[in-house]
Amino acid sequence: MISVEKHSEGPQAFVVYKRTWKEAFGSFVRKAFEPSGAMAPMGVRLSPLGYALIFILIGSVVLYLQVWMRGSSDKKNPKLTLGEDGDVHSMSVDISLKELLAVSIDLAEKGGDKVREIREANKLAEKSKGETREGANDPMTDGDLQSHIAIVHGFEKVFPRLKVVSEEHEKKGDEIRQVATPKLTHPEVDEVIKADQRVPYEDVTVWVDPLDATQEYTEDLRQYVTTMVCVAIKGKPTIGVIHKPFEHRTAWAWVGHGHSKGLNVQERKAGEGQAQKIIVSRSHAGSVEQVAKQMLGDKTEVIPAGGAGYKVLSLFEGIADAYIHVTLIKKWDICAGNALLNTVNGHMTTLGGEDINYSAEGNPKNEGGLLATLVDHQKFLEKFAPEAKKLAEKH
Repeated sequence: MISVEKHSEGPQAFVVYKRTWKEAFGSFVRKAFEPSGAMAPMGVRLSPLGYALIFILIGSVVLYLQVWMRGSSDKKNPKLTLGEDGDVHSMSVDISLKELLAVSIDLAEKGGDKVREIREANKLAEKSKGETREGANDPMTDGDLQSHIAIVHGFEKVFPRLKVVSEEHEKKGDEIRQVATPKLTHPEVDEVIKADQRVPYEDVTVWVDPLDATQEYTEDLRQYVTTMVCVAIKGKPTIGVIHKPFEHRTAWAWVGHGHSKGLNVQERKAGEGQAQKIIVSRSHAGSVEQVAKQMLGDKTEVIPAGGAGYKVLSLFEGIADAYIHVTLIKKWDICAGNALLNTVNGHMTTLGGEDINYSAEGNPKNEGGLLATLVDHQKFLEKFAPEAKKLAEKH
């Protein structure tokens, strides 16, 4: 129905025709598809308006299918957004942890591919970021940077709202467009993990170490090198991935859900009078050895090694009873290992026995020392209590 209102203004008068939006839309469609010209008796010829309408409808369908077929994990409360890569992403308030685990594995391995290729080509482009607090060189290579780009921008491809904290940084250019979109599924994850869990985006922080043991990488000590990804939920390490690029081996775990088949627990239990084995950083093995023997006895064997990821895996392999660190260490170095240990009821704490908070808003430095074990954690804490007290007094 059309209502008519007559208005007068000075010598002029004009009429306003009012229609509801439904009537207006119906008129639009009729005009778009109304018979035209000589062809009208034989069928319907589209007017230019009709062609425009069909074009809009087809474009809308294609846009919808593009988002749907990407398999985005964000299916609840979707909103469309255009990412920096030029792709359309679906946005939501929560995220699938099973898909996030699969993506984390894929990206840790893709980062590892970059690390391996650059080392084998001997094109490290090494430079120094300065010195550590202990005076050791803190190097960075093209392996660190290219792995960082592959991992961090890979996350941006599928989860653009994700909070990601990485050891490395780079000036943003066209890198994200060149990074392959990671896979949202993983065969072993599908086999081991039967149930999914969704959590709010705001609760998730991802910690990335694109190349752990850079010093050893420059020395071609490949066995120590790993790439690591960790997912923390409300500051608690929940998903951990440690990839050894030169061995093509990946260990992963999701607390409360399961872990990779290769993550075997070969725990050592030293008997009475048997030497305890402690694994520590190569850069300050001497000072830790002195402390360890004071706390655990002269028979204690101290194993120097590079890389926090390697040291955590050495506990699973039965190489050492405990991993101890007595100086500052960054959270991207230890979060993934912490998640792996938590999954099998192991422990990683400060030397004072405190859990480590991995929230993005917190300090990325852990200055309370570190103790990681599969068994007898409390016993080691008691032995190292004097050292923990010294560290507390310093900070």
